[in-house]
Amino acid sequence: MARLERKYMEGIAPVSSPNLALFATCSEFDPKMTSETTPPPANSHRPLVIVNAVGLTRRLLPHAPNLAGLATQGFVKVLTEVLPAVTCTAQATMLTGKSPQEHGVVGNGWYFRDTGEVRFWQQSRDLVQAPTFYDVLKARFQSRGKPFRAAKLFWWFNQGADVEYSVTPKPYYAADGNKAFGVLGTPDGLAENLEAVLGPFPFPSFWGPKAGLPATTWISLAAARVLEEHVPDLSLVYLPHLDYAPQRHGPSGCDMARLTAELDAAAVPILDAARRIGADVWVVSEYGHCDVSRPVALNRVLRQAGWLHAREGPFGEVFNPLGSQAFAVVDHQLAHVVVRDPALIPAVAEKVARTPGVASVHVGPERAAIGLDHPRSGEIVALAEPDAHFIYPFWLDDAKAPDYARTVDIHRKPGYDACELFFDPALRFPMLRMIRKLMRKKLGFRTLFDVIPLDGSLVRGSHGLAAADPVDRPVFLGSGRDPFLADAAPMASVFEAVLRHFGEEVG
Repeated sequence: MARLERKYMEGIAPVSSPNLALFATCSEFDPKMTSETTPPPANSHRPLVIVNAVGLTRRLLPHAPNLAGLATQGFVKVLTEVLPAVTCTAQATMLTGKSPQEHGVVGNGWYFRDTGEVRFWQQSRDLVQAPTFYDVLKARFQSRGKPFRAAKLFWWFNQGADVEYSVTPKPYYAADGNKAFGVLGTPDGLAENLEAVLGPFPFPSFWGPKAGLPATTWISLAAARVLEEHVPDLSLVYLPHLDYAPQRHGPSGCDMARLTAELDAAAVPILDAARRIGADVWVVSEYGHCDVSRPVALNRVLRQAGWLHAREGPFGEVFNPLGSQAFAVVDHQLAHVVVRDPALIPAVAEKVARTPGVASVHVGPERAAIGLDHPRSGEIVALAEPDAHFIYPFWLDDAKAPDYARTVDIHRKPGYDACELFFDPALRFPMLRMIRKLMRKKLGFRTLFDVIPLDGSLVRGSHGLAAADPVDRPVFLGSGRDPFLADAAPMASVFEAVLRHFGEEVG
């Protein structure tokens, strides 16, 4: 165990003490486990591990020698982004080989017309309206009397997925409004066993003002353990480290070389485990980041025009979708503008198109040209200028902002909020404030962790559009045979590549 700890600590140095603690807690990880002691896979093909290193681009590869080294006897290319280039849409496109107007995942969230609610970050697999590559492979293998086992670790749409092993973030919510961090896994006991060995999943480092390396480190160690203990035929692993600082400060405001090296070192346990079980490893990414300087508050524009309605309440203003004629569901550099009265569509489209920071609008059937002609899309789809990003606020006076606006609350907010990556700079000692509130919570008092700023101009990085330079596009590399000969491939082609790896063809 000591040799293993030293190996990974040296590989990931320099790191902060919380990350070293994660490695040190891995007391049951067996460094002697090799391909000779690991049960061979039930099928004759080589197992495949797909690491989703979100934010990794061709430009950053020189700073990731471990990941880039996979291509020395394999392949490397770029993926052309799907629109919008955001997590849920990109993952659904890779998983299904379909466009958003076919698989229905038109963003990280959308307006649910049957309930009149805007919902973000839903995890049900049934929201994806097309079969995934693990669905197809499992059905084909089983039709020939062969097993096919998949693992899905922190990829989205995990709940209800037809996989043998899964781990996904899933807090516990109490009736009194309290929340406790947690992860959900299948089969029963998997997540609990991983946390018993590795320590609790560091949820604050997965999202929020403290988001950073510890979450990626934990996921990597958990994935290595699943690989060696269960040897799945196909394993999907999500490593989010490069998605935090580049959004806070923009890629030009970050030490991208250091951040990429940290991601690269954190991935070493996965690479070592894959080598020991004889698996090929592919690395994909969802998008690259860009610098932004202009927040665009479409909902304020629509409210000032009289089309968006909010009511005052005891906890701040409450957004009222069913009482609004038009509103925007914003998601980084794309906005779905919902217009409930068809007669208003031309006027709303003109108003949105004239808003500074908006590059283009696509109305009705025009959305097909950008792959978003789907009932979940807004009647109007707006794209931002390359240096702009959309923000969700609908209130006109910060004193009337809803109470959740100053908290990390990804499910309650009717749009994506990158401000959740910051502590409010107006607070003199935000960590002391957090500690005091945490103590109140542990004593049983209800408390609001209101430490998040409302100023969208703090956000200096975003994504959602195609990169201007191909070297800033998401990367696709791996060991083994090149599934395609071209230097670039559509993001949907990952579906076909996975089928080919297992000797299957599309159709």
